[in-house]
Order: sequence, then structure tokens, then C-alpha cells
Amino acid sequence: MIEIAVVPCLADNYAYLVKGPDFCAVVDPSQAPPIEAALAARRWRLTHILNTHHHLDHTGGNLDLKQRFGAKVVGPGKDAARIPGLDIGVTEASGWQIGGEMVEVLEVPGHTRGAITFVMGGDAFTGDTLFAMGCGALFEGDPAMMWASLSKLMQLPGATKIYCGHEYTQKNARFALTLEPGNPALAQRMDAVTATRARGEPTMPSTMELEKATNPFLRVSSAEIRAALGMQAADDIAVFAEVRRRKDSF
Repeated sequence: MIEIAVVPCLADNYAYLVKGPDFCAVVDPSQAPPIEAALAARRWRLTHILNTHHHLDHTGGNLDLKQRFGAKVVGPGKDAARIPGLDIGVTEASGWQIGGEMVEVLEVPGHTRGAITFVMGGDAFTGDTLFAMGCGALFEGDPAMMWASLSKLMQLPGATKIYCGHEYTQKNARFALTLEPGNPALAQRMDAVTATRARGEPTMPSTMELEKATNPFLRVSSAEIRAALGMQAADDIAVFAEVRRRKDSF
């Protein structure tokens, strides 16, 4: 059995502790102190540090945590030069194992050119590629690249739990409603997210099924979204690009 703990960091980042019988990993530690506190509270000892991409708000705690615990840093092999303290570079072809647990590595460039998603059983750690009702900004890729990456993630089973890098869900939901206000699943989710945040709780994890039903970046075939954009006959990449453009200025 794997236990997962959500660890808030910085203003709106999430890191995740992933505990198995003989390992304990942290995904995307932006800073060391919240991770150390969460480990101490659970009496867990860190063995691995997993990075989905190179940005400092996902790797800033790497070196301090590695020095304190002797943990191995695992990250995108194709972006090895930008991952602090990297010990093990992984690719989609290589995959990885931790404590006998098979880890699928999905290469999902777009937000950064080396971005990856770690899939462990029914849990996917998507970093800043796929958010709850959103997706990452295209800092190092283009719409075609990101749409291909999101399409790859959409092949995961619907029950897959999605753990993303930031608490952007409420703002993402408000944007989604500007494009698809007639989506009852979206309206219901907005209510649930509002209640969750009012309690001060994280909105993670989501599920792939829920994202497909409510995330406008995955719903480029929606007639309502296409009508809102005036792009009824456009191809999927063009619709995705326009959704991303509008979100960038929302």
C-alpha cells in the first residue's frame, strides 16, 4: 500500500510525500522546511526526491533535502542539466522502479521541454502540465506540443488520481465557466471546489475522469466551447491554442 500526503509549500505550490513499505519519496519539493516538518510529523525518512520539471518552485528544496537525508534525486533525463542534484535521469523508454514499485514515466513537454509525469499505480503526478481544470503555460513549447502531451495523459484510466503542482483550481474553474457555463458537471465542481477552499483544504487529488468532464483544455471538442470561441470548424490544436491564449490574459 502507498500513502500520499499533500504538503503545501510557498504561496500555492504542492509537494507530495509518497510512502511505500520501504521507501519515501517527495515529488516537487519547492523548499525543504515544509517537507522536513511533514516527514517529522509522520516519522518518515526520505529516500527519494522526484522532479517533474526544472522550475525552481519544484526543485528548490532538492539540495537541502538531499544533503540532510542522502535521498536520491530522480528527474527528467532529457533535462538533466537543469535538475539540481540529479542522480537518476529517467525517460519514457526507461521507466523506473522504487521499492519494487513500477513507475511509468510519461514525457509531456510543453510547459518545459523536459517535463515528465510520474505514474505509480493509480496515481499520476503531473507537475505543471495538467492542473485541476487547467494546464501549464507554454513557456518552452507550442500548442501542438502541449496538446499532444495532454492527449497522452488523457489515455490514463478515468479513475487515475491526478496530483498537480499548484492550487489554481478555483481560478481555473472561474475561467472554465466563461467558456462552458452550460456544463452541469462544471457547475457542480465549482460548488465543490468553493466549499473545499472555504474549509482551507486542498483540492487535490482530482481524477482523470473529472478532468475530462470539466477541464476546458481537455474539452476542445465541446460544441459549447467551440461556439463560445467562434471556432466550430477549427481543428483541435487551434481550439486548444485559443483556450490557452484566453487563459493567459484571464
